[in-house]
Amino acid sequence: MPLKELAERRALLHRKSEADAVLRHAVSDLAIGPIAMVSSFGADSVVLLHMLSQIAPATPVLFVDTEMLFDATLTYQREVAEHLGLSDVRVVKPAREALLERDVDGVLHHFDPDACCALRKTEPLERALTGFGGWITGRKRIHGGERASLPLYEKSGSRIKVNPLATWTQARVADYITHHGLPRHPMVAGGFPSIGCQPCTTPAQSDEDPRAGRWRGQAKTECGIHFKDGAVMRRAS
Repeated sequence: MPLKELAERRALLHRKSEADAVLRHAVSDLAIGPIAMVSSFGADSVVLLHMLSQIAPATPVLFVDTEMLFDATLTYQREVAEHLGLSDVRVVKPAREALLERDVDGVLHHFDPDACCALRKTEPLERALTGFGGWITGRKRIHGGERASLPLYEKSGSRIKVNPLATWTQARVADYITHHGLPRHPMVAGGFPSIGCQPCTTPAQSDEDPRAGRWRGQAKTECGIHFKDGAVMRRAS
């Protein structure tokens, strides 16, 4: 079955399903094949990670360490993985040879943030996804921009991408975390509703889009992992 048709069929099948049901089906879907969760261990990541720990804790979880993340994120990643009993967390890093060739001084983000994201995030993740037929993300429509119409299932290159939390509100995320007593990323309390690499992340005001602090002042809205039709996502001018 063509991937686009498979994604559309699964989205239709789960149009009224709860997130945990979407996740449970995804990790055992023979039509998709082997699947991994890709997690930033960011502001809201613990919700989906907790669901996975209850359903299939041995599922591979890919965490891309760009080597420019906040120390708080690196510590949080280790603590959450241990707390939830996730047994196959794979830390993915950029290739050393590529860094030496293309960003030896670590300043690429200043003059070409798209190239920096490709080097440190997109390319390492693509290598790590080799052999997987699909991957699970924590993206939500409330993030705005191109995510405002996010489907539960979508074709992404040669794989299926699953977004179990697509329809969730921020209030629902907060309620879930509180109800299950889950640890929050320590930077959330400091005004960071979306947390990426240190040079390209700033706090966001309560009346701003949750991702307003990412690449602030630039048209860029995505790191490149979530390209749409091969194009880098931009803010409307």
